[in-house]
Amino acid sequence: MFLPTTDREMRALGWDAPDVILVSGDTYTDNSYNGTALIGHWLMDRGIRAAIIAQPSMEGPEDIARLGQPKLFWSVSAGCVDSMVANYTPAKKFRKEDDFTPGGVNDRRPDRACIAYTNLIKKHAKGKPIFLAGIEASLRRTAHYDFWSDSVRRSILLDSKADGIIYGMAELATLEVAACIRDGRDWRGTRGVCYMSSEMPEGCVEFPSYEDCASDRRAMVRLFNMFRDSCDPVTGRDAVQMHGNRYLVQRRPQRPLRTEELDSLYGSDFENAVHPYYAAQGHVRCMDTVRNSVTTHRGCYGECAFCAIAAHQGRTVVSRSEDSIVAEVERMASRKGFNGIVQDVGGPTANMYGIDCGVKAAKGACRDRRCLGSRPCPKLMIDHSRQIALLERISEVEGVRKVFVNSGIRYDMILADRKHGEEYLRRIVEDHVSGQMKVAPEHTSDSVLRYMGKPGTRELKDFKRMFDRLSAECGKDQYLTYYFMAAHPGCTDGDMRQLSDFCSRELRMRPEQVQVFTPTPSTESTMMYCTGLDREGGKVFVERSVQGRQRQKGMVTGDAQGHKRHRGRRMRTLLPLGQRGDGRQEGVLLLLEGEGRQHRDHAVGLPGRRAGRGALRRSGDGLPQVEEDVMGGAGVLPGIRLRPGLHRRVPPRLHQEVQEPHQVRHGGALLPHGLRAEAAGRWHAPARGHRERLHVVDGQGHHPQAGVLQHHVQGRRDLLRA
Repeated sequence: MFLPTTDREMRALGWDAPDVILVSGDTYTDNSYNGTALIGHWLMDRGIRAAIIAQPSMEGPEDIARLGQPKLFWSVSAGCVDSMVANYTPAKKFRKEDDFTPGGVNDRRPDRACIAYTNLIKKHAKGKPIFLAGIEASLRRTAHYDFWSDSVRRSILLDSKADGIIYGMAELATLEVAACIRDGRDWRGTRGVCYMSSEMPEGCVEFPSYEDCASDRRAMVRLFNMFRDSCDPVTGRDAVQMHGNRYLVQRRPQRPLRTEELDSLYGSDFENAVHPYYAAQGHVRCMDTVRNSVTTHRGCYGECAFCAIAAHQGRTVVSRSEDSIVAEVERMASRKGFNGIVQDVGGPTANMYGIDCGVKAAKGACRDRRCLGSRPCPKLMIDHSRQIALLERISEVEGVRKVFVNSGIRYDMILADRKHGEEYLRRIVEDHVSGQMKVAPEHTSDSVLRYMGKPGTRELKDFKRMFDRLSAECGKDQYLTYYFMAAHPGCTDGDMRQLSDFCSRELRMRPEQVQVFTPTPSTESTMMYCTGLDREGGKVFVERSVQGRQRQKGMVTGDAQGHKRHRGRRMRTLLPLGQRGDGRQEGVLLLLEGEGRQHRDHAVGLPGRRAGRGALRRSGDGLPQVEEDVMGGAGVLPGIRLRPGLHRRVPPRLHQEVQEPHQVRHGGALLPHGLRAEAAGRWHAPARGHRERLHVVDGQGHHPQAGVLQHHVQGRRDLLRA
């Protein structure tokens, strides 16, 4: 059922007032992927009346006061992500779109939403306690570096003037706080809360003060190390931090939910839809992704330095039972309009389901190492057999035609599982991906990967070979999609050039999924960005300028800023298509070209042919290469000849010459021997700035490794002749 969000709905339930009003920066989608809805159902199932006000207007009292006062307290969240991350790009430009807002226009979530909503309540509906919750409050609960103001800010509790913070995964703490206030007891001893005090409670660890952190970068390093240790529910202790003459008190974390509690939480009666009050305001895009998806577990063993999941959800993985997950899929399949496709079965990392660490559960997280990091800890018993069994059971549910695993997968865990890892990947390749599989190596420089806490390139290459082999054995033409990161602390321009070369040489592609590192509060990477120091106090290079950060990204994606740094270098990659009759390898060569004022393009060619003004020649490793100052876009594809343009400012014309039984697939349609022909035999390229791909396939429509011609149009509409 939907939680009430209007006075009319509340009265229909026979309520005079809700016990708790939940305020969120996201619209109200009633599913388990919305943290506010999740907490609301958890409270309702335990006798606490909860209502929701989503994205209240900041203009007056009409929205925020429409349900009156709660009997117990207000709970305020910025939404599923920090509001500053939701509102701004890594270049600090305002985001125009928001997948969590009806209509998709980013015009309803205020900056620093927890502070803004708390002030709104205090102005128009004051009288009851206000608690902050969600990831924004959780990771800003102590002094923290704020990227958007480029400063160390004090606890969000002081800036908002709320009564307390419920941090982490807040089910148990929220329920206990509600019971304390209802029964007239002091809630400040509850695990998982923060509050301000004029006195320091006994037995607390003292963090470096806000003032010290704001003036001394080494104090920030000490704060991070102590903060990280305090997040463990087994070994963490109560802590305090001085802000002026007052103490921020952080009670030790709540324990993780047990499996049966997690089953109960996700087994609640969710509508799996946008509440009608908000659905009438426009389409909510986030529902397209999660509507038919299932969460199998929470927590993450990865503890990547740049990621907030471990700090917020915890470093312990808790999995739901198979029966609970299958029951959710059965309910999903019985709903009207279900198309037979389960879009995702996973969690923060899909293949951590059912994997436990007995040492961590009993003694807490290790302080001197990560569970995974550069290589998995031998005490982490990695076994994919439960996941294999789970996927089999879901696939057998009546009405389910296809089950996908679209959550990220840790390939180092697959390689570490000698008994079931390959079998698990084979099942994924055969039945649970749709042409491509997402992995996140993030970088290829060993030094950068150490700062990130990620595995090295050897594991990536081993996994790619296994994936390619299993895909070929299954007779499927499938690819890996890679996520990389630029401008992470410790990453130099040379590291990005190495990444670009690795992608060309080893992965035989140019990645499109490259994000610029965004420093989010309370992560290890953000501490390094803020201080220029690692956890041990060693110096770390940090690229801080917007231009330099974008330049690093451009070195891999090939945009104008990054392209300039490659001038004069040799960039090439050969994508084999098979063997010629004389035993020589036949393939497509992708060449990174230099820049012209009006356009640039990627030439392609075969060994021994010429491209524009630069001859294709073989390098020491046997791969063809070309000098980067080649202009004009010439090159050769099997069955297609490209002729260079007459001038740098004139885009090249494409001429087809059918010589071999190859075809070109354009826009998803397989076309016989060439491009799509329009009127008078002319084919129009896309408008300014768009990118097209031409995939070369054989006569049967298969290509073991596709050659890709990417043509950028940056002038008038280009005309290509078929």
